[in-house]
Amino acid sequence: MQHSVEIRDLVRTFKSKDHVVKALDRVSISIAEGEIFGLLGPNGAGKTTLIKILSTLLLPTSGEAYVGGFNVVKESNKVRRIISLVSGGETPGYGILSTSENLWFFSQLYGLSSSAAKEEIKRLMADLDFKEYAKTRMSKLSTGYKQRLNLARGLLNDPRILFLDEPTLGLDVLTSKKLRGYIVDWAKSEKKGTVLLTTHYMAEADEMCDRVAIIDRGRILACDSPLKLKEKLRENVVMKVEVSSVQADFTFMEKMAGVVGYSQTRSIQTNTTTLKVMVRDEPIFSQITSNLEAQKLKILSISKAEPTLEDVYISLVGRGLEEEEATSTA
Repeated sequence: MQHSVEIRDLVRTFKSKDHVVKALDRVSISIAEGEIFGLLGPNGAGKTTLIKILSTLLLPTSGEAYVGGFNVVKESNKVRRIISLVSGGETPGYGILSTSENLWFFSQLYGLSSSAAKEEIKRLMADLDFKEYAKTRMSKLSTGYKQRLNLARGLLNDPRILFLDEPTLGLDVLTSKKLRGYIVDWAKSEKKGTVLLTTHYMAEADEMCDRVAIIDRGRILACDSPLKLKEKLRENVVMKVEVSSVQADFTFMEKMAGVVGYSQTRSIQTNTTTLKVMVRDEPIFSQITSNLEAQKLKILSISKAEPTLEDVYISLVGRGLEEEEATSTA
């Protein structure tokens, strides 16, 4: 099997006055040609650092990385010719230029001929459904349409390897779905290239990726297909409970035997907290509910849940990505 990306014992440290932070800790990954590979983890886990190294924007401290067979340090110019990087939330061009002008500008940086550039810009704007904004200044676009422009810009050079760093960050549900579908079609139906996607959205990784690596504090904790990762949890029980408080204290579970891990999502608007807990045996959960009732918490609902990628993450690190996060249902 040919590999588009090969990473071997990659380490990256950042030094400050007081201490050294190891952003990547001996990371080793192989990504096959045509694969959509997800790197899943919380903010600060090392996802963006890895993307920057692979796209030649950052040097590793030690280890090796190859993209398209080229060493990212010694052959960076060759790597840059075959890749593209799209990051969520970044400004995709110049605000005073229209969307089509921005795409034209980048097409010339990529070295496309005038005829090829015009044809490709027209096609991408139609495929990503924003051709009616061709003459609109980029600064006037909504966040969703800016990200469509950003993705179009990243595909102009017909890359062999596409790096997507949180591509749907801050987007609404419909726009996110549109972009995810287009990326999957590009990689699978059109067989254009390989995708490395970083995200902390569990459903996104589950929906798009052939394989997923879970990263936390710079270390790869697991790597397999979403289905196989979830199947490994069948021996555990996942329960969800909603309580009528955002002040609930769940730390008592950290010392309970049989509790694999938990996550919590707090809603300030409804003054509720949804707890998701993984236990080795279902009777352990009755001890948890008894402890919640002892805190004078009103239990609104209890249900058993099928394992998800978030549960895989919880089983590996003992906490969820949304722990301590105050959310709104608006």
